[in-house]
Amino acid sequence: MSKPLLSTSRSLPIALLRAREKVMGPIRNLLADVDVTEQQWRVLRVLEEGGPMEPTRIAEQSCLLLPSLTRILQKLDEKKLIQRKTDKTDRRRQIVRITPRGSRLIEENLDKNLAFLEEVRTRLGPERFDTLLDLLTALNQLDQEPPEAG
Repeated sequence: MSKPLLSTSRSLPIALLRAREKVMGPIRNLLADVDVTEQQWRVLRVLEEGGPMEPTRIAEQSCLLLPSLTRILQKLDEKKLIQRKTDKTDRRRQIVRITPRGSRLIEENLDKNLAFLEEVRTRLGPERFDTLLDLLTALNQLDQEPPEAG
């Protein structure tokens, strides 16, 4: 006997992807105007918020795979939005920092980004918006190991 398939409207992975596109579509459009991808924006935001850090930590904080991050850092470096330096004490380590130009790019575009998110908050309702963020945070903090079959 096969198990009944859940409707895609009740599928958590599909619901998360649909919600992500609903949020990221307009943000992608805003970023396209300044020639920055959403991944580049995430890296810049992580560096602006967390200060100089190693690529591995940037990848974790910005939800990127390290090979993808390597290409993104190269592009951001070419645009002079970040600066990469070899660690003086451990030459194998690289430290990445946002440049003043990168900080300016965030500052000049943050208001449009926040205005869009405030519109989402208003349309969803502040309480539901905060609950959504709380639930997503809780989901991200779940142990990633599936429970053992008993």
